[in-house]
Amino acid sequence: MSHPHHHEHAPGPLADASVRTARVSDTPAVGLVQATVWREAYAGMLPPLVLDEFEGPRFASVWRRSLQEPPSPQHRLLVACAGEQVVGFVAIGPADPEEPGLPEDAGEVLVLAVHPDARRVGHGSRLLNAAADTLRANDRSAIVSWLPAADERARAFAASAGLEADGAWRERVVGPDGERLREVRVQALLP
Repeated sequence: MSHPHHHEHAPGPLADASVRTARVSDTPAVGLVQATVWREAYAGMLPPLVLDEFEGPRFASVWRRSLQEPPSPQHRLLVACAGEQVVGFVAIGPADPEEPGLPEDAGEVLVLAVHPDARRVGHGSRLLNAAADTLRANDRSAIVSWLPAADERARAFAASAGLEADGAWRERVVGPDGERLREVRVQALLP
C-alpha cells in the first residue's frame, strides 16, 4: 500500500538527478568516471602509455585517501547522481594564492567530469553550480579552472557557464618522456 502523498518519479535520464557530497563508498564510481572521461578527453593529446595509466581503481584509491584525509578543509568532492548511480563528480579547493592574475581568495575547480553515457541532461551544470555555491559559502570571490587548450568541449562548456579564458596558460608535464600538455585558465567572479 503506497503512501497517499507518494508520487512516481518520471522515468528517463532526469529522474532523481541530484548532487551531494561524496562518500568513501562513492570512490570506485568516481574513479571509473574519471578514467572513462580522461581516456576520451586526452586521446590524441597524450601518448598511449599515459592513457593506459588512467584506471578506475587507481583513481579511486587517490579519491579515497583524499576523502579520508582532505588536503585542506576547503577541499571538497561532490558527486552527481542519476537515481542512486554516480554519473559525474567535481573536486574543488582553494586556488594557489601565489598565482598571478587571480584574486587571493579564488577557489579552483580541480576536476569536473560527467560520464559520456550521462551527458547532455544537465549533470555538468548542476555540478558546476554546486561547486560555485560551495566556494561562495567558503567566502571565495572567484572560481577558476585549468583546461586542456585542445579540449574544445570542456572550453565550450566553461564558456557557456560564464568562465572566460583570462589569457593565462601553462605547460604541464604529463608523460614519462616529458610530454607536455598546454592548459589555459578560465575564471569568473562569484557574485
